[in-house]
Amino acid sequence: MFFEAEFWVAVAFAIFAAILWKAGAFRQMTDALDQRGKRIQAELDEAKRLREEAARVLADYQKRRTEAEREAEAIVSSAREEAERGAAEAQQRMEDFVKRRTAAAEAKIAQAETQAMAEVRAAAADAAIQVSEAILRERMAGDAAQELMISKSLADVRRKLNA
Repeated sequence: MFFEAEFWVAVAFAIFAAILWKAGAFRQMTDALDQRGKRIQAELDEAKRLREEAARVLADYQKRRTEAEREAEAIVSSAREEAERGAAEAQQRMEDFVKRRTAAAEAKIAQAETQAMAEVRAAAADAAIQVSEAILRERMAGDAAQELMISKSLADVRRKLNA
């Protein structure tokens, strides 16, 4: 047993461990492990805090997105209503324009009818004057009577037509 290598390796390991223990190496290792454990715990706490903050930020962004979607929907709705109002106003203006143009056309037609009737009356009066003049020339004797009657008849016809 004293001559076996495993025995002396075990004795050397025990002596080495005793030297390390006496020198305080175990305390340093445990302190280092404790410090590493504290650092890991701090990192875990920081990660937990960051995760909670990320969750709050995510909730805030979701809330903002929902508000933005509602606002966009309101804008679209408002734009539709405005477009419908604009279309209704344009339709109303078009109808008013058509009514005015129709009234103007009817007024021009009525004016043209009145003018045509006046022209027809004037032509009829001229024809009546010419016929009357011809008849009076045939029936009346003398130049003075003829001139008097024609002038008087013409003045009467013109006065009646203008009235």
